[in-house]
Amino acid sequence: MAVPSYGDRGDIAAPATPLMESALAIVRVSGDNALSILARVFSRPGKLLTAPGNTIIHGWIVKPAVMRGKNCTEQADRKTCDEKIDEVLVSVYRAPKSYTGEDSADISCHGGIAAVRAIMDTLKAAGFRDALPGEFTFRAFMHGKLDLTRSESVMELVCAKTEKAREHAVSRLEGQLAREIKAIKEELITVLASAEIFLDYSEDEACAGGTSDEEAGRLPQRWRLEDSLNRLRSLSRLYRRERLYQEGALTVIAGRPNAGKSSLFNLLLREDRAIVSSIPGTTRDWIEAWVSIEGIPIRLVDTAGLRVPLDILENMGIERSRTLLEKADLILYLIDGAEGFTAEDRAFLHTFHSSAEAHRKPSDSGVRNPPDPPLIVLWNKADLNPQPQPGFTFALQGISAKTGQGLDGLVSAIAAALEDNFGATETQNGWTGQSAGSSAPGTARQKELVDRSIGALEESLNLADSGGSLDIITPLIREAVNYLGEITGEVSTADILEAMFSRFCVGK
Repeated sequence: MAVPSYGDRGDIAAPATPLMESALAIVRVSGDNALSILARVFSRPGKLLTAPGNTIIHGWIVKPAVMRGKNCTEQADRKTCDEKIDEVLVSVYRAPKSYTGEDSADISCHGGIAAVRAIMDTLKAAGFRDALPGEFTFRAFMHGKLDLTRSESVMELVCAKTEKAREHAVSRLEGQLAREIKAIKEELITVLASAEIFLDYSEDEACAGGTSDEEAGRLPQRWRLEDSLNRLRSLSRLYRRERLYQEGALTVIAGRPNAGKSSLFNLLLREDRAIVSSIPGTTRDWIEAWVSIEGIPIRLVDTAGLRVPLDILENMGIERSRTLLEKADLILYLIDGAEGFTAEDRAFLHTFHSSAEAHRKPSDSGVRNPPDPPLIVLWNKADLNPQPQPGFTFALQGISAKTGQGLDGLVSAIAAALEDNFGATETQNGWTGQSAGSSAPGTARQKELVDRSIGALEESLNLADSGGSLDIITPLIREAVNYLGEITGEVSTADILEAMFSRFCVGK
């Protein structure tokens, strides 16, 4: 049996909703013969075959007698012999005005694993095959309904954890990133065209003895290339922002035992997930949960209290806490306001401060080390004891994990610290001109191609500055244009497309 591939023209079917108990489910079909094949197992085949696009038909998915090994000759007998599978609504879409660009249909059936599986078995018996992951969107791309940036945004939208992540995915689905890439490409193509004219002109003049070597090495419309480079650099920087909104940030709550870490964890989650006790060392291991803070997905972790361990189990919990602190994108360190600063608190903050200073200094190679995660120091139980000045470079923020005092300020501080660390602010990234508000790359593939284009343009400018000839510079600019073409799919290969779409879920 031949293994299906993304490039074949077979008629495909797949559940478009999860296999689980629900009120409704959707099974999607698409292909050149999708509607005629579906008509074989639909109770109203004539109505389906003549239905215009963007209409809905009521009927039943049935398994004809012939598929079940029975021979019913009379029309009345055939209706009796056909096994009813489920009562459905079929949404009909005609090519080219459909998601895939092919004839297709969405079968809305009753939810539930058994119903969906029975419909899928019937469709495959009629002539459909199982769709590959992302094959519906792949066909949309192949038929010119979506470029690659919009195709990838479909899965971004499916996987969005917060409203802000959804908004950014929708901007790419609407074509904002594609338009920015297209605008940059057009600028570079203008530079290329000018360079080609200049080269032709220079050769003619050289034959007549009228052009100097200096003129032959000139880069026409250099300002356009520099503007394109700046816009690409802005897009590259903003990729970190997209990773923040798509994947979230690891935020670790740390502090001494009984500082109120579990209470703060529950407060931010708005539910009692962690056990809260006045007995120090109650949390022996870390627990985690996802929470949205001002549109940012936060993987919030409550850790064991940091102190000299009393037994081997507590020591294991503390070691795990320290490992999480090394991986954190943000640390919330709690001071027990009832007891005030202790030697353990001061030691932790001093160590953190020293580490941060070391990271700010360039290494022997001249490259700065990766920055430590931002730290927010919280004075817990501020309702009982007002916060003092700590005597460190870290600002204290008062909060009561028990009453919720200071929670709004903390939420804002968490969002601001993460957005600043991930480069999510406009002023930090220096958006200007047409780049202002442009959508950033949403996938690692897009980011890599943006960076390759940047590298080619930087090399071309370096060559121009060192007196390189134009016939060496122009291939680098053309290379940058081709990388941008790969982002939207104007330049692509079968291997790249298969690797990309195979990461999609089935039914998309």
